[in-house]
Amino acid sequence: MATLPWQRVREREKRERERVTVKEDAVKIDQSALTGESLPATKGPGDEVHSGSTCKQGEIEAVVIATGVHSFFGKAAHLVDSTEQQGHFQKVLSKICSFSIASIACGLLVEIVVMWPIQRRSYHDGIDNLLVLLIGGIPIAMPTVLFVTMAIGARRLAAQDAITKRMTTIEELAGMDILCSDEAGTLTLNKLIIDRKLVEVFAPGMDAGDVILHAARASRTENQDPIDATVVGALEDPGLARRGIHELHFLPFNPVDKRTTVTYLDDRDGRMYRASKGAPDQILALAREGHEIAARVHAAVDRFADRGFWASPCRSADTINRSLDFGLAVKLITGYQTAIGKETCRRLGMGTNMLPGSALLCDDGYSSTAARDVDDLIERADGFAGVFPEHKYEIVRRLQARRHVVGMTGDGVNDAPALKKADVGIAVAGATDAARSAADIVLTEPGLSVIVSAVLTSRAIFQRIKNYTIYVIAINIHIVLGFLLLATIWKFDFSPFMVLVIAVLNDGTIMTIAKDRVRPSPMPDRWRLREIFSTRILLGSYLGPMTVVFFWLVREPHRLGNSLHVEPIGDDHDMLLSAIYLQVSIVSQALIFVTRSRGWSFLERPGLLLLTAFAVAQLTATLISVYMTLSFARLKPIGWGWAGVVWVYSIITYIPLDLIKFASASLSKHY
Repeated sequence: MATLPWQRVREREKRERERVTVKEDAVKIDQSALTGESLPATKGPGDEVHSGSTCKQGEIEAVVIATGVHSFFGKAAHLVDSTEQQGHFQKVLSKICSFSIASIACGLLVEIVVMWPIQRRSYHDGIDNLLVLLIGGIPIAMPTVLFVTMAIGARRLAAQDAITKRMTTIEELAGMDILCSDEAGTLTLNKLIIDRKLVEVFAPGMDAGDVILHAARASRTENQDPIDATVVGALEDPGLARRGIHELHFLPFNPVDKRTTVTYLDDRDGRMYRASKGAPDQILALAREGHEIAARVHAAVDRFADRGFWASPCRSADTINRSLDFGLAVKLITGYQTAIGKETCRRLGMGTNMLPGSALLCDDGYSSTAARDVDDLIERADGFAGVFPEHKYEIVRRLQARRHVVGMTGDGVNDAPALKKADVGIAVAGATDAARSAADIVLTEPGLSVIVSAVLTSRAIFQRIKNYTIYVIAINIHIVLGFLLLATIWKFDFSPFMVLVIAVLNDGTIMTIAKDRVRPSPMPDRWRLREIFSTRILLGSYLGPMTVVFFWLVREPHRLGNSLHVEPIGDDHDMLLSAIYLQVSIVSQALIFVTRSRGWSFLERPGLLLLTAFAVAQLTATLISVYMTLSFARLKPIGWGWAGVVWVYSIITYIPLDLIKFASASLSKHY
C-alpha cells in the first residue's frame, strides 16, 4: 500500500493535484477555472479540493488522492485531446462528389459499350464523346465556389463580432437547433449587482439607500473582494462609503465571525458608530431588537434562497424570445446551484426545468438511470446546474446522439471539453486561451444577441451554398444524360472544347452567387439530402431530354426551320453543334435562378452581381454561336435568326422548371 503524502494548502496557492481536506478550519477555494463560479467555495474537513483551483483564504492540511489524468482537471484535458470531430460539410461534400462520379461512370460505361462494340465508331470520335462527359459532368468549380462563398461569409461574421476559426463551421452554425449556453457573459453580465427593489429594510426610519450606505461603510474600499466591490459599487458615488466619517478600525471577514465590521467617527456629531455586514444570524445577534425581527429576517432569507439569490444580472429576455422564434432552443449550463439557475432562467423568460448535473451522471461517467430516460431528461430540460466539465461534455454528446446540432458557449478551462465536442463551440468575449483553442468561433463582444445575429448570417450563407450544390448536380445530370443520348442514339459527336468553354464561362461567372441576395431559412437549415438529390435528378432528367428534343427539331428542316423562316440547318454538323452549344449554355446557367429561389423564380429578384454575370456569360456564348468559326472544334456560325430561335426555345424550356422544383419538394415531404 502506497503512503499518501500530506501537504499544507495555503492562501494564494494554486493546487496542481487533487486533495481531500482532513483537519483545521475551513478555507475559501476559487474553483472558477473548473466550474465558472465567480465566488470562492468554502471547503472544510472531508471536502475535495480539485486541481486547477486556488486557495483564496485560510490554511489547511490535505492529503493528495489523485494526480495527472486521474485528477479532475486532468480528466477535462484528456476529454479535449481525445475528441475528434468530422464536420457535416465534409461528409455532404463527399456524398455529392460520389454521386457525380457515379453518374459520370455510368454514362461512360454506356458510351463505351454502345459506341465501340455495337456501333463500331472510330476511336477518335469515341474518345471525344467520353471527354465531353468527363469535362461537363465533373463540377470543376464546386470547391472554389463553395470556399469563396464561405470565405466571404466568414468575413461578414467577423464584422458582426464573431470570428470563425474553421470556415465549415458556418454550415453547422446554420443548422444549430440547440445552444447550451454558459450564463457567464452570454445570458448574464457575469458580475454581481444589488437590486434596490429587493432590499429588505427592518429598521424604522431607514430606506434601501440607508441600508446600502451602511453596508458600504462595512466594506473595504481598497483591495476589495467581489462582494465588497458590489456593495460599494451600488452607491451613486463610491466615495460616499468613507465621506464624512473617520475610520478607526476595520475587522475583515473571517470564517469564525462570518462578518465584517467597521468602527468610525461621524464628522457631523463626533460620535463613534459601528456598522457590520455578514451572515444573517451573526448580524441578528448584534441587533438591539434582533429577537423581534428574527422571524421576518429568516423568512426573507428563505424567500431569496428559493429564488436563487444571489443571481448575476441578466441580459435582455427579448433575445431569448427571438432565438426561439428562429428555432434555436437555449439551455442554461451553469456551475452554480439549482436555485440560482432557476432564478436566471425565470428572469430571462426561459423555462425553469433546471436539473442538477449529479442527477444525470454518476461519478464514474455512467448515467444514474436508464440511458433512454437520461436522454429524454436532457432533451426536455431547460438547463443544468452544478455541472462540471465532464457533465457538460456528456450533455453535448447525448444531445448529438439525438440528432441535434449542438452549440456550446464557454469562457474557461472548464468549458474546453464541451466546446471541442460540440458541433459549434463558441468562446465568448474574454474567454481564456484554453477555451479559444477548443472553440470553433470566438466572439469579440459579449451577449447572446451576437450569437443570434451570427446564426441568421450563417443561414443566409448556407442557403447560397445549398442553392449552388443543387444547381451543380442538376447540371451534371443534364450534361451526362443529354450528350449520352445524342452520342448513342443519333451518333452526334459534340466538341470537348466547346464543353470546356461552357464550363469556363458558366462556372467562372457563377462564383458571383457568393454575394447573391437570398432569403435565409426561418428555422435551422440542414442538408436534406433526399430532397436535394431528388430535385437535382428531376431537374437534370428534364433538361437532358429537352436538349435532345431541340436537336431533333433543328435537324429536320420541315419541323422548325421552314416555319420560322430561317435557313434550315439540317445535317450540317458544325451548325448543329453551335446551336446545341448555345442552348446548353443558356439553360444550364439559367437553372441557378430556379435553385436559388424558394417560390417562383421570376418573383424573387436575384442579386445584381449574379444577374450581370449571367448576362455577360450568355451574351458571350451568343456572340460565339453567331459569329465564330472554329475548325478544330467543328464550330460554324448560325446567325442571329437561329440565335433568336435558341433563346425562345430556352425560355419555353425554363418555364416548367419551377413546377418540377415544387413537385420534387412535395414528394420529398411525403416520402
